Amino acid sequence: MTETLTISQMAERCGLSAHTLRYYERIGLIQAVARGSNGHRRYSLMDVDWIAFINRMKATGMSIERMQEFAELRRKGECSIPQRRTLLEQHNEQVQAHIHELEAALAALQDKVVYYRECESVMASPTNASDAKGSQHGRSLHTRSAKTQGN
Repeated sequence: MTETLTISQMAERCGLSAHTLRYYERIGLIQAVARGSNGHRRYSLMDVDWIAFINRMKATGMSIERMQEFAELRRKGECSIPQRRTLLEQHNEQVQAHIHELEAALAALQDKVVYYRECESVMASPTNASDAKGSQHGRSLHTRSAKTQGN
């Protein structure tokens, strides 16, 4: 007999709530789940794999609508493989663009951290303490690079 999971077991295994699993089924992200003789949902290991894929796509920022589109194509079978590949390629391009945006933002953030560390170092320096009191900021606050403009 094939192993099946109750909704609470499935929720625990995939990191979603039972409510979310029912919602995903209602909107067509998950095909109708098999039911036991008592009417309770019984998830298969294939369902576990599919939900893991949904979670990965969600983590990459794929919209529910795009996931629904992919799920519908998946239900159509092998004839939809080219459309599924195209959808994933398009999403891949969007994710790559977002990664590049995040890398640029991270670099700016890291530059700012370095700048503030330098400011703190100058302010704490005993040789600049009297200058810092007089100028209110110390030497490095006036000599920052173009990258760190805009506190």
